[in-house]
Amino acid sequence: MALLPSIGQPVSRLEGHSKVTGEARYSGDYNVAGLLFGYVVNATITKGKILSINTEAVKTLPGVIEVFTHENRPALAWFDLQYADMDAPPGSPFRPLQNDKIVYNGQPIALVVAETFEMARYGASILEVTYSNEAFSTDLAASIIEARAPKMGLATALKPPPPKPKGDFDKVFNESPVQVAGEYYHGTEHHNPIELFSTTTVYEPDGKLTVYDKTQGTVNSQLYIGNVFGLHYKDVRVISPYVGGAFGSGLRPQYQLFLSVMAALELKRSVRVTLDRSQMYTFGHRPPTIQQTRFAADSSGKLTAMNHTAFAETSMFEDYTEVVVNWANMLYPAPNTKMEYKLVELDVFSPLDMRAPGGSTGLHAIESTMDELSYQLKMDPLELRLLNYAETDESLGRPFSSKELRQCYMQGAEKFGWANRNPEPRSMRRGNKLVGYGMATGIWEANQLPARAQAGIDKDGRLLVGSAVTDIGTGTLTVMTQIAADEFGMRVEDVIFSYGDSKEPFAPIQGGSMTVSTVGSAIKAACAALRKKLFKKARAMNNAALKGVDYKDVDFKEGRIVVREKPDRFVNLTGIVAANKGRMIETTNFSVPHVFKLKKYSRAAHSAVFVEVEVDEELGIINVTRAVTAVAAGKIINPKTARSQILGGMVWSISKALREETISDHRLGKYMNQNLAEYHIPVHADIHDLDVIFVEEDDQVVNELGSKGVGEIGLVGMPPAIANAVYHATGKRINQFPIHFDMLL
Repeated sequence: MALLPSIGQPVSRLEGHSKVTGEARYSGDYNVAGLLFGYVVNATITKGKILSINTEAVKTLPGVIEVFTHENRPALAWFDLQYADMDAPPGSPFRPLQNDKIVYNGQPIALVVAETFEMARYGASILEVTYSNEAFSTDLAASIIEARAPKMGLATALKPPPPKPKGDFDKVFNESPVQVAGEYYHGTEHHNPIELFSTTTVYEPDGKLTVYDKTQGTVNSQLYIGNVFGLHYKDVRVISPYVGGAFGSGLRPQYQLFLSVMAALELKRSVRVTLDRSQMYTFGHRPPTIQQTRFAADSSGKLTAMNHTAFAETSMFEDYTEVVVNWANMLYPAPNTKMEYKLVELDVFSPLDMRAPGGSTGLHAIESTMDELSYQLKMDPLELRLLNYAETDESLGRPFSSKELRQCYMQGAEKFGWANRNPEPRSMRRGNKLVGYGMATGIWEANQLPARAQAGIDKDGRLLVGSAVTDIGTGTLTVMTQIAADEFGMRVEDVIFSYGDSKEPFAPIQGGSMTVSTVGSAIKAACAALRKKLFKKARAMNNAALKGVDYKDVDFKEGRIVVREKPDRFVNLTGIVAANKGRMIETTNFSVPHVFKLKKYSRAAHSAVFVEVEVDEELGIINVTRAVTAVAAGKIINPKTARSQILGGMVWSISKALREETISDHRLGKYMNQNLAEYHIPVHADIHDLDVIFVEEDDQVVNELGSKGVGEIGLVGMPPAIANAVYHATGKRINQFPIHFDMLL
């Protein structure tokens, strides 16, 4: 029986057993002899200067080895570029313990290192620090008058500025028979992965470092360490095979990495630094954003003008940006557009990419505005979107590489039962619950970055593949193994994928729904080069099987090179390796996106989301009772792991729309709910009937695999669909996330 292709099969997670049995070791689980423990002390003011740090009492504690502050921090890299990383925005990256200045509340100001975690933590708790305070500002709404355009930098390649205005928006809007305008707000959100940030730096006898880090990029951390501490990259190895969630928080090296490495180098000892849950709120976050929209249409419902303006938070030292306002004209054609994105500098740490950065923010405003427009027109929200369906990307004047959004609408609506919707708000009931239906569109760009991969055949005929890429819980190990297996017509069990280690070939940071496209394409290229190398070696053997046969006439399957038209003529891969004196035959290949080809097209995954909510009429409590997400994302490599990604995005959508936010007291410049008891996220009782549909989509342009990635697309469309369903249920339009029950009373 012929071996079926692995791609497209719902292969279970290869590391699943290790994770559920506790065999998997994370960055804080690696123990070595003589390991020391560091505990961070954080600033309790928002802006000012440290006047004094009294370390003497702490140093006298039994087992305390050292207390590091700005006063004894070693001299390190000088230039901003040396502290930058693969995800760094324009500006001057934060430098831990650099000087006596405090630039945000929670800033790390000291590290207590001791022989036990408990003693380090106790020492940190009694460290005496005095400050001088300065005036500060952390309130976006109060500072919006100071908004400015962002600075441009290298990051603009993946975070382009808003498209240029088209037509005469103001004139057409003011003269249009149908107009809607709204203001939208969502507060700060923190990533809150279940695994705390931890770094274990092992100081090797030869002075080299082996660093176990919680990261979304082993090479990113390696380069950061080398640049900041003046080390040769080959003397720094970063390992991170298991990551307990990250959602963007590991895209940049966080301060525990710096402190762990600094202490290890200074003490010539192995040092682990782990942040506690409250300290997980002392670095990057999704920035609060205020958005204003103005959409206009003619009496038939055709859009004539669109304006989307966003005001977002950034820090005083970096210009963090998101793609918030670029999506409307990608989704809906309109001849008159004006899109604006502005930043407000505040006394906070730099925001950081958080799952679907910008997209989950912008689509809330766009899709809620479209919903409101449909009610003004007395038109079905789905019908309005179909009427304004974009066959090309009018924002950039390009065709789409592929787009099956129309099928997402059709299949999603049918599965959900959208036709059963009563169009009147507050017209559907279930007992004492108001029932609402809402829908929205999702979009996320499909990008690809350069990467390297290695592939080889060993003496046992196994395919060994390697990449430095991490697996942040998305199924990367499984999917890359499937891709490699199909390249050689092998079983998944005969492929070993080595990953999460900076000694493996280069991979960029894992994020933005780019990993399969980026690393998968590199693996495909490495395997193609390896096949040619094996064929060449097989032809050189004293074996008549491939005599007179061209490479194009053979197949690689089940451990053999087989002549396609004469399957009884073949060479075993183990025989080729044996003829190579048993040495593994391997290749390393660099995969680069076809930039000139790709720039002719807009490339994006699309989704259509349909949601039902129940709202308790007396208490205002909202329940998402069921939801359907239909996704078009090119070729789905593994429908099981892909479905899991979409479901995760749908659960997070419920959280974003109804639960989570970080509360600030702007009088103190401080986050007030730095824990999982008060930072509300969904629990099992909040999650009901969630369904996922993958619409077939053939994309011959986007990359060698035809895959677009699904990490973000599950989160962008559902939050506004929930808000739209709440309006349909209650007749109240709530433009703020999260929607609290008291807003409905």
